[in-house]
Amino acid sequence: MTDTPTLPAVSREWHLVSRPVGWPKPEDFAFVEAEIPQPGEGQVLVRNKYLSVDPYMRGRMSDAKSYVAPFELGKVMQGGAVGEVVASNAEGLAVGDHVLHFLGWREYAVVAAKNAVKVDPDAAPLSTYLGVLGMTGLTAYAGLLRTAAFKEGDTVFVSGAAGAVGGQVGQIARLKGASRVIGSAGSEEKVKLLVDEYGFDAAFNYKDGPVGKQLRDAAPDGIDVYFDNVGGDHLEAALGALNEGGRIAVCGMISVYNNTEPVPGPKNLSRLIATRGRMEGFLVSDHYDLQPQFVQEVAPWVASGELKYRETVVEGIENNLEAFLGVLRGDNTGKMIVKL
Repeated sequence: MTDTPTLPAVSREWHLVSRPVGWPKPEDFAFVEAEIPQPGEGQVLVRNKYLSVDPYMRGRMSDAKSYVAPFELGKVMQGGAVGEVVASNAEGLAVGDHVLHFLGWREYAVVAAKNAVKVDPDAAPLSTYLGVLGMTGLTAYAGLLRTAAFKEGDTVFVSGAAGAVGGQVGQIARLKGASRVIGSAGSEEKVKLLVDEYGFDAAFNYKDGPVGKQLRDAAPDGIDVYFDNVGGDHLEAALGALNEGGRIAVCGMISVYNNTEPVPGPKNLSRLIATRGRMEGFLVSDHYDLQPQFVQEVAPWVASGELKYRETVVEGIENNLEAFLGVLRGDNTGKMIVKL
């Protein structure tokens, strides 16, 4: 095993101690200290530098049956992270290498080398491997191009468009020849960002009035693709504006994640019959085969500045929970990152 540099005695980490009902509360979590373990055979010890907090993590705090196992009570939570190898007991990864992995919510993590992806800090800032060039970016790419079957000339509507995924969806659609790109967001500042910086053709603040009316005003000829991050009234509005042969890719429904009672479905779901439309949910984990194509196509756009991205950076692991709650509130513009 390669030599381990001098490390602190403990690693700080976040545990889930009770399953939230409705909005997560600070007492549902514990910020604790744990001994730093040594890596076993085929493992590396990583000092995390950046952590990701994402809306899907709210689902993992519940014990309801889902597509991924829930967080275990009394144990450290998980999430995307990028960090530096500080001890290695694995071939192919050396001290000083940087890796992407999914053992976040902690300062130090022992990671199986097979579950660590080596990344180049000279090719792009480390934080981008959690966002624009990471799982977030691949979610946007796969959802738009594969699930929604985007084609040149489509009119595209994106909800939660100033978020990490939504902002990238709209820009990829624009770069690939959409006839019109429309986004919704929750503040005038975010609306301005979508139009002035991300190049959306139109955007609106969903707090300013009924979403259906604002969408009709922004897309008088209807929409061909809806990328759903919100659900609720946004999904109903998109169904109302859907053109014949329209496609809806359901990525997330953040508007209902903290509800304690079942939410009625859109009352106009029958529009799918009249439009011969299609609505399909997707998980990025089903589309990892697109990763090489995604990086090959998107990385040059990022490098050239054709595809812009924002990050909301929160300093300190002690603020990890507040950063996560901020994502649920919509405090972030672009990808929410915790810098350690």
